Amino acid sequence: MRTAGIFSILCLLALAIVATLPAHSGEQQGKPPAGGQQNPPTIRVTTSLVNLYATVRDGHKRIIPDLTQDDFRVYEDGQEQKIATFSRETALPITLGMLIDTSGSETYMIGAEQEAASRFLAKVMRPTDEAMIISFDTDVDLLADWTSDRSQLDRALHRAKINAAGVGGVVTPGPFPTSGSKGTNFYDAIYLACTEKLASEAGRKALVALTDADDNGSKITFQEAIRVAQRTDTVVHILLVYDPRYGANEGVARKITDETGGRTIVVRSEKKLQEAFEEISEELRSQYVLGYYPTNSAHDGNYRKIKVDGTGKDMHILTRKGYYAPKD
Repeated sequence: MRTAGIFSILCLLALAIVATLPAHSGEQQGKPPAGGQQNPPTIRVTTSLVNLYATVRDGHKRIIPDLTQDDFRVYEDGQEQKIATFSRETALPITLGMLIDTSGSETYMIGAEQEAASRFLAKVMRPTDEAMIISFDTDVDLLADWTSDRSQLDRALHRAKINAAGVGGVVTPGPFPTSGSKGTNFYDAIYLACTEKLASEAGRKALVALTDADDNGSKITFQEAIRVAQRTDTVVHILLVYDPRYGANEGVARKITDETGGRTIVVRSEKKLQEAFEEISEELRSQYVLGYYPTNSAHDGNYRKIKVDGTGKDMHILTRKGYYAPKD
């Protein structure tokens, strides 16, 4: 009886092993194909879906809300791509970072910035959205971490104070490693926001910066700031708020926003500041999402240029201009 029991167990084990072996089409299971060679295993190569968030305006700068997939053409490195997914989104969750320039050059606008930013968050945020507040000058301060609590965000906004050495402020240490800086850390603020806070977030991600874009203290360059925003799929919008006595670096601002799919809006008054926030709010809430599987499936980590065209007249499409391929 014991021998029969062991034999039964061995038979069951053999059957289990055979059941896990692949069957070859046209061959008897367990018999190798002619020539004595077995078919090599099939390796399936998967390519990550590239998602593009696009806002479309007409010649009069009005949002176009009723386009279809056929109204778009997507190109990667000059080669047209097949659009695999398409949707019109007005309620897609947003992960939003707000960067407030608290250097001395913003002294006369900081109060208006705080009030306009508070109204902006009240209008744009939905219960599924999250936001954070960061101020920057000679250091970079996280004033509010990710939250959907608007009262907490409002309190953080009003904690932003002019903090630049030499203009009546007292420099306080921030949570990010910016020690030793002697100027405004705008590029560092973008870099740190993307790497420390946005890199681990999914979905639609945006930074809205209120600044004159004048950087004279960062450890990284604006090209590095652009690259990290692109690698984390973060759209950067800049409201170029500045005192005419100090000026602004509009060229740098436009380069950052153009390359990440955002917009630069020049702000010279409190009224224009509110209008700028209204425009950004409208764009964040009226977007098309286009997805495609790249014909270039190489996982080489290289930068790929993207161009999105419209088939109709007067279609001004705002989206990112490229992405970095994954790297094995």
